[in-house]
Amino acid sequence: MSLTAEQQARIAALVSDHQTQPGGLLPLLHAVQDELGHVPDAATPDIARAFRLSRAEVRGVLSFYHDFRDEPPARHELRLCRAEACQSMGSEALAQRLRARTGLDDAGRSADGGLELRPVYCLGACACAPALLLDGELHARIDAAMLDALLAGCLEEGGAC
Repeated sequence: MSLTAEQQARIAALVSDHQTQPGGLLPLLHAVQDELGHVPDAATPDIARAFRLSRAEVRGVLSFYHDFRDEPPARHELRLCRAEACQSMGSEALAQRLRARTGLDDAGRSADGGLELRPVYCLGACACAPALLLDGELHARIDAAMLDALLAGCLEEGGAC
């Protein structure tokens, strides 16, 4: 997918702001995602050129960090913690319930773009396991009933979680 002229101009301005900053690649990638909602693959060549990196190196950074996405976000994003503390408190059963209720894989996205499931391997809420993030909001000590209640708004047409 190609970039619009407006997107190209905005990315160029962000590159200009970050390219001379030591370690500026990560702040730039975050700025692009904050601005556009994702880091378009079409932006990779310009970013690579500005930082004197290969496209593969930039893509490697993007794929290493789970927070970066290469397509616009879904209306709702649910990140279920799959780390050991949450697993020991039932996150695997919650993951199975999510798959059954949504018909999505652990890292799936609904066809209508309404819901995206993304596993995460620690939310820093180990003492309150199991935990999940829904649209950036932490929910802790989740059980099946709480998960169902959180999903109800997401699965309704135009619902808000």
